[in-house]
This record gives sequence, structure tokens and C-alpha cells, in this order.
Amino acid sequence: CHRVQESLLSSSSGFSNYRGILNWCVIMLVLSNARLFLENLIKYGILVDPIQVVSLFLKDPYSWPALCLIIVSNVFILAALHIERRLAMETISEKVGTLLHTLNLTSILCFPVVVVLVVQSITPVGSTFTLGIHTILFLKLFSYRDVNKWCRELRQRKAQTLKRSHSYCQPSTLIHPSTSSWCGMYYFVFAPTLCYELNFPRSPRIRKRFLLRRLFEMLFFMQLLVGLIQQWMVPTIQNSMKPFKDMNYSRIIERLLKLAVSIRLLFLFIPFYFLNRKKANVVSNLMQVKLINFYFSLRNSETVTYFWQNWNIPVHRWCIRHFYKPMLKRGVKKGMAQTAVFFASAFFHEYLVSVPLKMFRLWAFMGMMAQLPLAWFVSKFLRGNYGNAAVWISLIIGQPIAVLMYVHDYYILNYEGGERPD
Repeated sequence: CHRVQESLLSSSSGFSNYRGILNWCVIMLVLSNARLFLENLIKYGILVDPIQVVSLFLKDPYSWPALCLIIVSNVFILAALHIERRLAMETISEKVGTLLHTLNLTSILCFPVVVVLVVQSITPVGSTFTLGIHTILFLKLFSYRDVNKWCRELRQRKAQTLKRSHSYCQPSTLIHPSTSSWCGMYYFVFAPTLCYELNFPRSPRIRKRFLLRRLFEMLFFMQLLVGLIQQWMVPTIQNSMKPFKDMNYSRIIERLLKLAVSIRLLFLFIPFYFLNRKKANVVSNLMQVKLINFYFSLRNSETVTYFWQNWNIPVHRWCIRHFYKPMLKRGVKKGMAQTAVFFASAFFHEYLVSVPLKMFRLWAFMGMMAQLPLAWFVSKFLRGNYGNAAVWISLIIGQPIAVLMYVHDYYILNYEGGERPD
């Protein structure tokens, strides 16, 4: 009886304890990636060159168009501040203010596009960085305009309520902390959030030791990211051009799978977890803003919708506050509002990719819009581990395809018949 009981216990534990299998998978994963690293070093040598990073931002050492565009962005910030001051003092009407804000916000997105397409000395990396700054500024000033408008509407409703109750109300202009000085405006511009608040939660002091640790970690992971891109991704992408040109499907798939491993490590784990989190900690500490949670666990996402909602928390909160909920209040159906949010996200992805490359192939746009039917299918038919597997398959395969498509088209347009791109 004792032996039978031991056998039953061992057989039952064999179906519930997967620790050995998980350890085996982790060891095999480490060994397989170590082999890829070793193969890369043997084949290409050491390709890491910090000086080469500077050339990605500057094509001409005497022409700095990307930096000039960032400096010019102050014009749009001060224009928004001036418009809100006039609206607060009631020297212009709401319709005129809305028109001026619309022109200002449109200029934030259109002006750098014109410069990028016309000026030849600006590089794709410098263009992407500049357009990213202008996109963040667009979202911030949009929130700034909305919140101030909501406050004015609230003040008007309170004034009308007092008039109905025949109470005495002395008229006064509504001047918020941000509209009273440009210091408050720039505080919001540099704050690690896209959603404007009248009063940001403040921390009592700057933690110097914490700040130094976060700065060191951020610089370390930034250098690691650049080194891995130069050593791992660039050779893989360069060697993908000939298979694409010859339409060698087996070699294309091999390049795609090899690139998928590096992209998952470089663009999910390092930038969005370490760099963004450390950067938010550094900026919040310097500005004495209480840090909002910018990161949720994404590895256990069981639906595509949950992953994209928590992929970038500041952007998600902005979309909910200034795009999704206002559409619902206007009577738009929930499904249409979600589709509109995906459409806006796809537009900005295409904006940040196609414009710097000076070609419009819509791969990023179509990739983001393809998430809609995938999200519906996963939420409808797949649950638990199956849903999580579907999320990871879409991410691991989808982004490398888009990267190779853009690089291939850029190579054909700019380097076909000439030297290979750096």
C-alpha cells in the first residue's frame, strides 16, 4: 500500500509540477541566444562604434535642421499660452480661440513634415526624433486646450446657477496657474505626462542618490541598446536585401525569424521597460512630480486589446481622456470609438515612420489596423494561455515584417545599383 501511494503521488506530481520543464526551456533559450551572439561575433567581428551614432543625427556638421526644428517648437508653445491668456481674459471669443488653437495644433504636425521633406541635410533618425518631439507637444497642447476649456465651461455653469438663484456674483476672469506665467506652461511641457492638470501632485524633495542611480541605469541601457542594434540588427537587415530582391522565400523567412529575436529584445524589453521607466523616474524626480505608474505587466496579456492599452500608459490615458470619452459623450458607439482610437494610433505610427524615410508605403498603418480583427478574434475565441500565445506571435512576427518592408523599400529607392546603406 505504501508503494502504491508513493507511485500515485509521483504520478500526480508529474502532471502539476513543471519546474524542471521550465528550467530546461530557460537553459535552452539562453544557450540558443548565446550561440547567435557567438556566431555574430565570429562572422562580423565587433561592429559597435559610438562615433557612428553621431552620423545618424548629423549629415552635415554645419547644418543642424533637427535641432532647429526643436527650437522652433517653442513658437507653438508660446502661441498656445497666448491664446489661453486671451480666452481667460475674455478678449477673444471661444470660436476665435478654437480656430486659433486648431491652426496652431495643425502647424505643429505639418510644419516639421514640410521641413523634413524639403531639407536634404536632415537624416532619417534626426527626423524621427524631431517628429516624435512635435507629436508629444501636439498631444500636450491638445490636452492643455481641452482642460482650460472645460474649466471655463464649469465657471460659466456656476455663474448661470448663481443668476438663477438671484445671488450676487462679482464677475472675474479665470486665470489658471499655467496661463498666468510661461514658467507654469514649460513645467507642463517637460512633465512626464501628456494630460494637463491645474495642479500636479508634487513630491517634497529631490532624491539625489535615487536620481544618480536612475541616470546611470538609463545611460547604461541606452548604450546597450545602441550596441545591440549595431552588432545584431544592422547586419541582419543588410543581409536581407538580396533575398528580398531575388524573392528567395526560404532566405526571407530565415532573415525574418532571426530579426524577430533581436526586435523583441531591443524594442520591447530594453526601450519600453528600462529606458522609458528610468527616464520617467529621472524627470519626475528632477521636477518633483509624484510618479504615476507608467508600466504594467505585459508578458501575461491574454488579449491584444489589453496589451496595446498598457503598452504606453501616458498615451493610453490621453486617448481615454481626450479622444475616447468625448466621442462616447457625443453618442458615438463604443466599437466605433475604439476603431477611431486605433485609426489615430495607426496614423501617428505612419507619421513617425514614413515621413522621416520620405516614402509612404503605409506598412505601419496597415499593421496597426490589422490589430483590430486580430483583437476581435483573440477576445472572441481564445482565452488564457492561448490568448497570450496569440498576442506574442502577433508581436514577434508582425514588427519584423514591417521593419523589413520599410528597409527594403528604402534600399530600393535610395541605394539600388549603388552602395549599400549604413
